[in-house]
Amino acid sequence: METPENRGDGSDAATFESAERIILRWDSTTSEEAKENLIFQSDREEVDRYLRAVDEVQRHISSVSISDEQGSHEVKASSTIQIAMARLEDELRNILLSQISTFEPDSLLLESSASSFVSRSDLEEDNSESVAGEGDEDEEVDLVLPDGSESGSGAGSSRLSSRRSSCKSTTSIREIDLISPEAVSDLRSIAQRMIGAGYSRECVQVYGSVRKSAMETIFKQVGIVKLGIGDVQRLDWEAVEVKIRRWIRAAKVCVRVVFASEKRLCEQIFDGAMEETCFMEIVKGSALQLFTFPEAISISRRSPEKLFKILDLHDALTDLLPDMEEIFNSDTSESILVRATEIQSRLAEAARGILVEFENAIFREPSVVPVPGGTIHPLTRYVMNYLNLISDYKQTLVDLIMSKPCAGLKCTNDPNKPDMDLSELEGMSPLALHCIWTMVMLQFNLEGKSLHYKDESLSHIFVMNNVHYIVQKVKSSPELREIIGDHYLRRLTGIFRHAATKYQRATWVRVLNSLRDEGLHVSGSFSSGVSKSALRERFKAFNTMFEEVHRIQSTWSVPDTQLREELRISLSEHLIPAYRSFLGRFRGHIESGRHPENYLKYSVEDLETAVLDFFEGYSTAPHLRRRS
Repeated sequence: METPENRGDGSDAATFESAERIILRWDSTTSEEAKENLIFQSDREEVDRYLRAVDEVQRHISSVSISDEQGSHEVKASSTIQIAMARLEDELRNILLSQISTFEPDSLLLESSASSFVSRSDLEEDNSESVAGEGDEDEEVDLVLPDGSESGSGAGSSRLSSRRSSCKSTTSIREIDLISPEAVSDLRSIAQRMIGAGYSRECVQVYGSVRKSAMETIFKQVGIVKLGIGDVQRLDWEAVEVKIRRWIRAAKVCVRVVFASEKRLCEQIFDGAMEETCFMEIVKGSALQLFTFPEAISISRRSPEKLFKILDLHDALTDLLPDMEEIFNSDTSESILVRATEIQSRLAEAARGILVEFENAIFREPSVVPVPGGTIHPLTRYVMNYLNLISDYKQTLVDLIMSKPCAGLKCTNDPNKPDMDLSELEGMSPLALHCIWTMVMLQFNLEGKSLHYKDESLSHIFVMNNVHYIVQKVKSSPELREIIGDHYLRRLTGIFRHAATKYQRATWVRVLNSLRDEGLHVSGSFSSGVSKSALRERFKAFNTMFEEVHRIQSTWSVPDTQLREELRISLSEHLIPAYRSFLGRFRGHIESGRHPENYLKYSVEDLETAVLDFFEGYSTAPHLRRRS
């Protein structure tokens, strides 16, 4: 009589044999039908039968006694499970391959592009109404860096420009289905059985190989291509700027969508077993590839035009790091997070270094050819637009710029060096001090350039124009004005007004001296004691000097409309009353003599009209008009 155990053994043997037949039927090495078809593309009943058969064989292996009598059964079961694992490995690969094409990044990239980028004008352009109309839009400026290289103008060179990225995203991790839920269920069923049978390495290899390839495809779709550090550094900066914009947009998708979704997929399929190992097997290469680009930028040669794109990269990484901390939160994946953090630090250091080099480049900017008419120098326009952009990045730079300018901390009264008295700027942030120091060096450079004008009056017009431009650019930017502060702004205002006063003295004191009474009277009564010959010389001298001033200064330029009008009003307030008074007192003496028209050439109204020609920047001086 069979014992229950014997009856159980017989039942187990029959169940095992049934399971074995199902597995062998799908052995692609012995069956053409099995080779041409896939289990998981069959009806679900066949899938379930096969998985139950695998479970039964595995149960049989686990429960069989290790004995001489059962040894042949164990060998047979092990052979069967090997066939099943080979088959499941093929099924795993085919399911994965069939799901690769489901990722569609275009809509995600478009969403990122629409929400994340605001364009900025080139630094050489001036969009402020208060400083419009200079007429020098095509001029550029060379900043010679400490290593002797140049940045700025020249054929084929990159114009200093920036597209300000608003990297502070309003979204965070967004997981999507990289694989259909049905396929995930099948893959999980296969993975559980392969890991349970001791085939975890083979399972991870197949899964990782296919998904790694899928990851590479996704990276190509979002625009992340393989570039070494040397490849990036050999590119022209204009090409790099374009790649930076694309990288920021793509990196958000890669981290917040692709990596996050890939990790979730690993968790769904492996469910605590091997998920981190598998995740890193898939994404490590792509993650390193993703961060090679910003790393190359962070260690590239520093020059002023790179600052804002470097800050864009820094902001983008700063914004992504909290999401990366959530995604790469294990000992296995920590290296990716560490690398991203190190690159962020290098970008910050590069930004700090560029700002210092920019300051030094302003001081050393070598151009000595005076700009025609004393108008705005391209360096002034360049620097102020640069500072205007810096103010756009205030929040980032306030965090990055921790030290004060390394020079100009004391008043040395050295005329050969720019200087800044920090005692007047107590309590200001290091960023504010750097911005003010930049303007101090710009002003110092401009003062040096003003000395190249042969006409002293024009040198004062040049300083007035440029410092006034600085003031207007600060006033037109609330962010920059907040950084600079009204105290220093008032100081700059005083500088350009003082330059205007010096211009008036240099030009008009000599002219107005010809309208004084001294030297016109001879002994005797006032009415009969005027020397007509001296009076004629005075009118003649005034006419000559005024004509010369009109001829020259009508070609000078004061681009700002309001400043130009104020300067005309100011000089008219001195010139017109003095001429009216002189003409009224002595006109009769000339008219009673010979050829009075040679001396009384201009009426008061003629002078008032002529003053309107001053500072218009005419290429050729207009004829000085007289009333008929």
